[in-house]
Amino acid sequence: MDNIILIRGAGDLASAVIHKLHMCGFKIVALEIEKPLAIRRNVAFSEAIYNGEVEVEGVYCKLCNSISEIKDTLKDNKVALYIDPKGECINQIKPKVVVDCILAKKNTGTKKDMADLTIGLGPGFYAGENIDIAIETMRGHNLGRVIRNGRTIENTGIPGEINGVSKDRVVYSQVQGTIYTYCEIGDIVEKGDIVAHINDDDGNKHEVIASISGVLRGIIRSGSYVKSNLKILDIDPRIDEVKNSFTISDKGRNIAGGVLEAILSNKIVPKY
Repeated sequence: MDNIILIRGAGDLASAVIHKLHMCGFKIVALEIEKPLAIRRNVAFSEAIYNGEVEVEGVYCKLCNSISEIKDTLKDNKVALYIDPKGECINQIKPKVVVDCILAKKNTGTKKDMADLTIGLGPGFYAGENIDIAIETMRGHNLGRVIRNGRTIENTGIPGEINGVSKDRVVYSQVQGTIYTYCEIGDIVEKGDIVAHINDDDGNKHEVIASISGVLRGIIRSGSYVKSNLKILDIDPRIDEVKNSFTISDKGRNIAGGVLEAILSNKIVPKY
């Protein structure tokens, strides 16, 4: 397998990067955990782990169970998804580029020697030290900026503002347990609506309440086991923007553009 770009993570922002690179003609292998917890599931290639194959804006991604299946999937012009949270297959695949899109707010194990070029998204990456290039993920003037020497902005813990609403548009789990959802992505919800509940480890039921009125832009998969203080849903206050729940976000496209610039400017990966 020659000239592979390997993406660690396949959530919605990682999927924006994957989509952009695939559309530009690159061969993409994405690595994920066994039970990913994406919020914006309609635009996350990680859903292929549950469904076998998914499509995001015309790009298809297939779950693969072996290296040979990865090869076949790439030949079919699809994105190959493989369960490998530690990146153990990287030595076999030998990618030209590794992009860490896990967005864990820290570096969870990506190293410069993993590929000819290593790129990290968001907090935890220091260009020139633990990776080659960092990409800014904070909303604002520097979103998507390619950083060749230095750090990205530290995590503020405050979600980016949409239509004047910031932290109130995101809901976090109050307890640890299994979540059961009552609403679908794209539904209109009102502030105070019960949109889900979590059964904690003692069997107690905890309601999950909509924090604002708006469009349910993303909600974690029903039946998922969640830890306390995990982001479980996202509400867009723009009622007339239902369609946005089913397309790659402006933030995702901006970050993806930064990754594409970082790769092309290094001129180490031929396209198909």
